[in-house]
Amino acid sequence: MSAPTLADFEDAAAALRGIIAQTPLDKSQHLSEILGAPVHLKLENLQRTGSFKIRGATYRLSRLTAAERARGVVAASAGNHAQGVALAAQQLGIPATIFMPLGVPVPKLLATRGYGADVVLEGATVETPLRLAAEFAERTGAVLIHPFDHRDVLVGQGTLGLELWDEVPDLDTVVVGIGGGGLIAGVAAAVKARAAAEGRTVRVIGVQAENSAAYPASLAAGVPLEVATTPTIADGIAVARPGDIPFEIIKDLVDEVVTVSEDDIARALLVLLERAKQVVEPAGAVGVAAILAGKVHASGPTVTLLSGGNIDPLLLQRVVAHGLAASGRYMTLQIPLPDRPGQLARVSELLAQAGANVIEVLHTRHGQGLQISEVILQLSVETRGEDHRAHVLDTLVAAGFAPRVAAD
Repeated sequence: MSAPTLADFEDAAAALRGIIAQTPLDKSQHLSEILGAPVHLKLENLQRTGSFKIRGATYRLSRLTAAERARGVVAASAGNHAQGVALAAQQLGIPATIFMPLGVPVPKLLATRGYGADVVLEGATVETPLRLAAEFAERTGAVLIHPFDHRDVLVGQGTLGLELWDEVPDLDTVVVGIGGGGLIAGVAAAVKARAAAEGRTVRVIGVQAENSAAYPASLAAGVPLEVATTPTIADGIAVARPGDIPFEIIKDLVDEVVTVSEDDIARALLVLLERAKQVVEPAGAVGVAAILAGKVHASGPTVTLLSGGNIDPLLLQRVVAHGLAASGRYMTLQIPLPDRPGQLARVSELLAQAGANVIEVLHTRHGQGLQISEVILQLSVETRGEDHRAHVLDTLVAAGFAPRVAAD
């Protein structure tokens, strides 16, 4: 399929005007210093429904015929696509049925229902809802709304690219997270069409979570491949196989695809909270993760998309703790001690001398492998970074203790 034209994106932008929000652009001094070039954050986490998905869903539904609208729409999703389709259907007066897995985060479930969709909970993973949604469409005639593998969806998402060009006239590089590929395909096609119309070039860099990275292998092979995936906190982009339609555009227009680790993503969320004051879901932070990890190289104004902010508060709590540990600012120590008076006080004194802040303490005589004359001291400690963390450990070792850093 040929890439959509500039006129296609301009028509979509006109259709979405007044329905979606034109989200703010925020310059990050911290990330600019790291990259060595101006870095702007496109705050699509502040979009209606909390993600960019409302763009593609609304444009896709707006182009349904009257007969198709009467039959209703159906979708399967564990989060952002569900909310985008539900709100778009509500605005256009179209009946919507959304299949979601049983373990869907409660905020996403309540939001989808709040937008008026009929929500059906079934299955432990999203594969079951996908199958049930397809069966529902076959049985009822409802129109199945795919999250990324449809031309109208990626054209709707690509309206983001037009906004970026207008907001950063000297745009050099765009960094975009990749799941199935609808967002980056649309953005790449839009910004490159706009650049070509003005006789300029712009680079587009895609970012995937390394635990679910189908695009590097697929691009190397020249065809979409299904890859084995492992769990990732960036579940919003955990897609095992690229979409056929986005893939054809991405292989021609996206300049580079890089991957980031779970620690990289956790660190990015922490930086966004502390430095940008933005609450972002893991999938929405992978562009920032790539910049922090040194995976992005740019010489001119760079924009990275914060594509969504729908994070479960319980997950946010865990991810922040993981991000602190990954940044060398928090660790849990387990220290075997002889069971005699004064040992806890001695460890506390050493930590104070090293400048570490003790958050929590557990002192127990019960543990696997302990000798009768031993106890385990477990401490959660706040440190100031990797160098300070190493200094704290060295201080304990020099005093004759054998600390072990527990997994966070």
